[in-house]
Amino acid sequence: MTKPSYPIRTERLLLRPFTAGDQAVLYSWQSREDVMRYLYGGPKTPEESAESLARKLAVTWPEKEGEHLSLAVERDGVVIGETVLKWLHEEFRQGEIGYVLHPDHHGRGYATEASRAMLALGFDNLGLHRIVASCDAFNEPSWRVMERLGMRREAHFRHNEVFKGSWGEEFIYAILEDEWRAGDRWTGSGT
Repeated sequence: MTKPSYPIRTERLLLRPFTAGDQAVLYSWQSREDVMRYLYGGPKTPEESAESLARKLAVTWPEKEGEHLSLAVERDGVVIGETVLKWLHEEFRQGEIGYVLHPDHHGRGYATEASRAMLALGFDNLGLHRIVASCDAFNEPSWRVMERLGMRREAHFRHNEVFKGSWGEEFIYAILEDEWRAGDRWTGSGT
């Protein structure tokens, strides 16, 4: 397990740990109903967004099972979203990725590009064997990202929980380390 050097550069993006100065930009998407539609909880208040930022600042690399690494995603010096790598299980080398972009930056492949970098961190730096991702079954842009990453749909849970007042459905995707390596999908650098 090796902590990467930050920032991480991809073809068009820069991924870096959040800083205290990122609160306003984080709130700019966390406060939106359209962003929070498929996420747990509703739009955040400025205070809730500050608490969320404090949790992100606390982990610059997952050192133990259960920790979440959240990196700010920048395009041309502007933070446009975040990407997450969760260390789910140490013994079985399991992790999970996630992503949220401000709607002004949807539809340009940024979520896919940032998530490729997170998969590389999970497999190359954290030594994971399997990485999963999940989303609301009705969030087609999100599951399309997972498919572009080479992840396979492993489950469709129907009516698995009450989500925002009605029965929800969830897709689970996954990719194994050997599948990732065979695909050679990431072209960024850790500088």
